[in-house]
Amino acid sequence: MPATEHSSTSPSRDAAVEFVKAHRAGFWRRIGAIVYDILVVTAVIMLASGLALGFVGLLTLSGLVTLSEGQDHASLLQGNWFYTFYLIAVVIWFYTGFWVRGGQTLGMRTWRMRVQNEDGSRISKKQALIRVFTACLGLGNVAVLFGQQKLALQDRLAKCEVIVLSKEANQFKNWK
Repeated sequence: MPATEHSSTSPSRDAAVEFVKAHRAGFWRRIGAIVYDILVVTAVIMLASGLALGFVGLLTLSGLVTLSEGQDHASLLQGNWFYTFYLIAVVIWFYTGFWVRGGQTLGMRTWRMRVQNEDGSRISKKQALIRVFTACLGLGNVAVLFGQQKLALQDRLAKCEVIVLSKEANQFKNWK
């Protein structure tokens, strides 16, 4: 058989889209990805917190902020609404960034899932933000158990779907 432009290690985009049209992700696969992503998000929050502590350290070194007796840098961040907002923004940035650019967080990639529009295209920033704010910390996925369409609350409201990819489609890098 002659070699073709698309071998089994490099599937065409059309073949990947055809495979995934009828294969929406189920509840347990979604939960697996969420558990994996919680570990990644924890690391991202730790990095963001370290950066915030470093910033507070610079502020104290420059004399713009002073610490009272027995106070440490972390105590300046505790209960600070700006710091809380910053951490929430970092988490939102994490999810929306991954969903808009490649349709997959690291957990979704591991579990071979992708969020996309029904035509196979990438979701918009607006759709990603709708997903973040309506996922209800993952509880929106419970709707998958009760519907035949396997759509979570956030999928319905953002007008998108989470699909299961074949191993080959999960490796495909040139997704539009």
